[in-house]
Formats: sequence, C-alpha cells, structure tokens
Amino acid sequence: MSEMVKVEVAGGGDYFDAYLATPSGTPKGGVVVIQEIFGVNADIKETANWLAGEGYLALAPDLFWRQERNVALTDGSEEEWQKAFALMNGYDGDEGVGDLQAAIDYLRAAGCAKVGTIGFCLGGRMVYLAACRTNGDAHASYYGVGIEGLLGEAGNITAPTLIHIAAEDAFVPKDAQTAIADGLAAHMQAEVHIYDGQDHAFARHNGMHYDADATALAHGRTLALFAEALA
Repeated sequence: MSEMVKVEVAGGGDYFDAYLATPSGTPKGGVVVIQEIFGVNADIKETANWLAGEGYLALAPDLFWRQERNVALTDGSEEEWQKAFALMNGYDGDEGVGDLQAAIDYLRAAGCAKVGTIGFCLGGRMVYLAACRTNGDAHASYYGVGIEGLLGEAGNITAPTLIHIAAEDAFVPKDAQTAIADGLAAHMQAEVHIYDGQDHAFARHNGMHYDADATALAHGRTLALFAEALA
C-alpha cells in the first residue's frame, strides 16, 4: 500500500509532501528514502516499494519543496537534466537535514522504534549528513556526491553507516574515492564499498548505468545493515 502524506517541518507552520510505502505486516522498522536530483519520481517510489516489500515502512520526502513542490523528473531529456541541476544548485543541504530529521520523527511517530536512511546521488550526500547530524539508527549512502568535503564531520557518526561508491563515477572521481575510503577507514561505525567497473547511478531502475549484479550486492549489504541495526 502506498500514499502521499504531509510531514510537518520542525517548528510547525509548514510541511513537505512524502511518498509513504507500507508493508503488509507489522513494520520491521522505518526507512527514509532520499531522492536523487530528479525528485520523488518513479525510481524513488519503486525503491520505497521494494523496501516495503522487505518489511519496512518507507518514506520518500520531497527535498525540493522550498523551490518547487512534488518535482518528479526523469533522466531522459536535456531539459529535465537542466532543471534537475538547477534544483540541486538551489538546494540548501543544511536546511534539508532538518527535513530529514522531521521524516525520521514522522516514522517514529508512526510506530517505528528505529529508523534508517537510504539515498542516492544528492540523496547519498544527504544520507552522510544524516549520519553526522540526525538521530537515525542506520544509514546507507549510494554514490553520494561531495562526501569527501564533509569528512571533518565523520566524528559525529554514531550509527552504522554504509558508503557505496561506483569506481567509474565521474561525479566522485578517484581522488575523492580515495579520500573517502581513507578518511573513514578507522571509523568503527562506517564501512566503504567500492564497486569495480560501475558508474554513477548503477542502482537506478532502468537508468543508463543500471547494473543488476552490483545493485543486488549493494542492496544485500544494505538490507543486512537494516536487519541488524533496525531490529
């Protein structure tokens, strides 16, 4: 079962929309599904539905609501790419962390004692910030862009965190990959996996770089993390 819900922003007085996918039985826990630059589109909804099928109450918040509500783009046209990049460039990640905490709080209020996050691209970066700045219980970042510039916050990570990196990702070049892997190598709560031969967005359903084997491996690691940390 799925529906669109409204999540109140911290401090009250405003809200953002979110896609909520509900499992058939009692949820194992909650997961905030954090979008790419294309908004809460069919791919993100499919990811939320997959997590619901795995037994989790999955909530995909509309990150860009301060600029434009309910953006849902594809990666199929130059016009949509340009709009997606413009929205990303106008996005305030510091404000966005507050929205992620509101999403975590929403799932806890819905009955989930423990809540994790999963995110892709921009959402992968926001997962890392959620690990550093929210009280989420587990975090899984997929090909997050710009994490190498945020390693100074790694000491704030207190919940288990996975960083999935595509080895051939032009948005996360080799030096950035090395910085992330080296910067988190000694962290007891962080684990970095680099996927050889994979490009950015290897887990995007029907995307040009989609790879079923790499997606299955990354998702298997993520589900193992959630099974342990959200139990």
